[in-house]
Amino acid sequence: MVVAVAGAHGKIAMRLARLLADREDSVIGLIRNPDQVADVNRQGASAVVCDLEQASIEEIAHAIVGTHAAVFAAGAGPGSGAERKLSLDRDGAIKFLQAATEAGVPRFVIISAIGAEAPPPGEAVFSVYLQAKAEADQAVQASDRQWTIIRPGRLTDDPGGGRVRIESAPFRGEVPRDDVASLVAWLLHDDRFSRRVFYVNGGEEPIEQALDRLAAS
Repeated sequence: MVVAVAGAHGKIAMRLARLLADREDSVIGLIRNPDQVADVNRQGASAVVCDLEQASIEEIAHAIVGTHAAVFAAGAGPGSGAERKLSLDRDGAIKFLQAATEAGVPRFVIISAIGAEAPPPGEAVFSVYLQAKAEADQAVQASDRQWTIIRPGRLTDDPGGGRVRIESAPFRGEVPRDDVASLVAWLLHDDRFSRRVFYVNGGEEPIEQALDRLAAS
C-alpha cells in the first residue's frame, strides 16, 4: 500500500510513517518546511515539500496521485492562533480531501479531536480549533471517499502499550500518540471501518481486539 500523510513531521505522523515502513508500505510524507526532509526520510517515508496552506488543490493532487490512502495528520499546533486553526486544521484538511478526490485516492483517514462533535461557540482559540475540526470532519463525511474519522482524547507522549478503548460515542480520557499512530496503521489495512467516526483513549483492549468488538457491534 502507498500512503500519503499530510503533516508528516508531526508527532503522530512520524510514528505512523515508521509503523507503515516496517510493514513494507510506502509512505509519501507531505511537509511544509524543507528543513524537515531528513527527519521524515529517517522514518522510512519519502518527504515531499508541499505546503497545504499555500499549494493549490492541483499541486497537492499531483504530489499524492497513485497512492491508495491519504491521512490528514497535520495541525497548527499549540501556540498557534485562531487564524491558523482555520487555515490549516479546517482549510488545509478540506484542501487535502479535495486533492485526494481529484487524484483518485480511495481511502481517507483524518485525525480529529474529541469535542468536534459539538464544538463550543465563541472566538477563544480552543473553541475555534474545535470549530475548525468540526467543519473539516463535516466535509469528510460529505465526501465520496472511503473515510474514517478518529477523535482521540488528550494526547500524551507516554510510551504506547497497544491497549485502547475505542467507542462510537464521545468519552473523555487520554491516549499516547504511539497508540493513535498504531490505530491509524491498523485502520488503513482494515476495510470494515469505512464511513465511521471513532473515539479513542487509553484502555484495556489490544487495538485489534477493540476493532473486532466494534465491527461486531
